[in-house]
Amino acid sequence: MGNNTRHVGKALRMTVKKGTKQIRRWLIYVIVCLIVKLLRAIPRRFAIAIMRGIGRAAYLLIGSRRKRMINHLTMAFGNEKSLSEIKRISKEVFLNIGIFAADAIRLPQIVGNGMEDIVTVEGCDRLDQVLANGKPAILLTAHLGNWELMAAWFAQKGYKVKVIGAPNHNPWIDRLIVQTRNEAGYTSITRKTNTREILDGIRNGYSMGILIDQDTKVEGVFVKFFNQWAHTAVGPVVLARKYGLSIIPIFIRLNGQFTYHIEVQEPIDLNFTDNKDHDLVINTQKISDIYERIIRRFPEQWVWMHRRWKKQPQAVN
Repeated sequence: MGNNTRHVGKALRMTVKKGTKQIRRWLIYVIVCLIVKLLRAIPRRFAIAIMRGIGRAAYLLIGSRRKRMINHLTMAFGNEKSLSEIKRISKEVFLNIGIFAADAIRLPQIVGNGMEDIVTVEGCDRLDQVLANGKPAILLTAHLGNWELMAAWFAQKGYKVKVIGAPNHNPWIDRLIVQTRNEAGYTSITRKTNTREILDGIRNGYSMGILIDQDTKVEGVFVKFFNQWAHTAVGPVVLARKYGLSIIPIFIRLNGQFTYHIEVQEPIDLNFTDNKDHDLVINTQKISDIYERIIRRFPEQWVWMHRRWKKQPQAVN
């Protein structure tokens, strides 16, 4: 009788906890929807001003994220930049994320009004030369600048592109994000659970936008990133090796006057041998080096609050 009572009590607590979590997620979704409607109804400059204000408030109020960001910047630049410079960069990151969020939310409006006034591009001929061979490419980018806007730009210019990413933990917000991407002209594939859709997309000529500059729960190897070991996904290298695809680094950065610039770099010089494990490490290190170079150029536009060095080799059995 006692055991049954404890089981019933535990089940009831779990049900209440789950219900509370769902209610909290729903309330967050409602708030997000209100913000989305507001930002899409007002001029872009006003939307940016509001989101920069939210970013500034977040920097002041969310001390844990601020401290984590300063710690990560110190790990990367401690011997190169002063503490005051590191703190300046961390504040700029919050403000810039506000700008990126405003424009990502307003993607349907930006696409509808035309993107030429706020986006410039260099190096597209490099991508065109690769695609002219009849195969799609792996478009390697980072959580730097406004990657959502970049995907929309390529889709609007007629490139066949899909993006691979993790879903939002809030299912209602995730549907909103997917809908926004669809309205901007490109589709997303859920990482890890939709391998078949990725392969079908490649066979149908779709280039895959991939971001592997974060520590995620996917197959990876340890390579150096800012002279620290970082667990890095091997997905792009696996696809390139198996299907003979080029990996092209493409990044978007924020310029002055709230404009953006897309930079298409040369395809990565991949080295493939009969040793698959060796190939994964060598080529993933090349990707990590490319990430480090672009982040060094624009540290104020990368997500330093992410726990990039969370997993370490000695913690892996």
